[in-house]
Amino acid sequence: MRVVIAGAGSVGRSIARELLAHEHEVTLIDRQPTAMRVAQVAEADWLLADACELPTLREARTDECDVMVAATGDDKANLVISLLAKTEFGVPRTVARVNNPKNEWMFDEAWGVDVAVSTPRIMTAMVEEAVAVGDLVRIFTFHQSGADILEITLPPDAPLVGIRVGQVEWPTDVVLACIVRGGRPIAPSPDDTLEARDELLFVTGRDADEGALELLLKVPTASPGVSG
Repeated sequence: MRVVIAGAGSVGRSIARELLAHEHEVTLIDRQPTAMRVAQVAEADWLLADACELPTLREARTDECDVMVAATGDDKANLVISLLAKTEFGVPRTVARVNNPKNEWMFDEAWGVDVAVSTPRIMTAMVEEAVAVGDLVRIFTFHQSGADILEITLPPDAPLVGIRVGQVEWPTDVVLACIVRGGRPIAPSPDDTLEARDELLFVTGRDADEGALELLLKVPTASPGVSG
């Protein structure tokens, strides 16, 4: 796979190193001479130029790449790069970094963005996931399809504990994609039994009823005035 990465800062270089380790072809672009730390990612092709300009993207052979990654620290630049890659060069897949969560609403297919990655949003979700047991947490949103990845850690008194997956009637457009138990991912089958402290990962469609899913997973509370 051939990948062009606009933005050779710490984020761009880290992505490049990971891709190169998986034997992909990578080109890094940055307009700042100080970002040209070629020795740190020597296997990549480097280009000192402005990725917001068409001649730069032509020189980087963007029309031949499979993925464009807009990873600069400037949201405006990332939007322009994604749009040019998609509309002028027909890049099949664009991934854009969102630096300011307030700008996240712009990172969609109208600007040529297939996948928007908001580091603050992901970090917030990870913090929520770390402290919340029994709460449904949105981990990631695919902006092109509108699908979400949701996570919940089942508390011991959750109604689904001890129930087989095949017995659960999940809401429409909700798919249980993975069970993480004791640090081990499990591909759920109808015969798997849900256990306390299981982490459940769901993929939900754009029109999925998250309220219905929450109701299904919610720990019932005692009615006021009822004594045992």
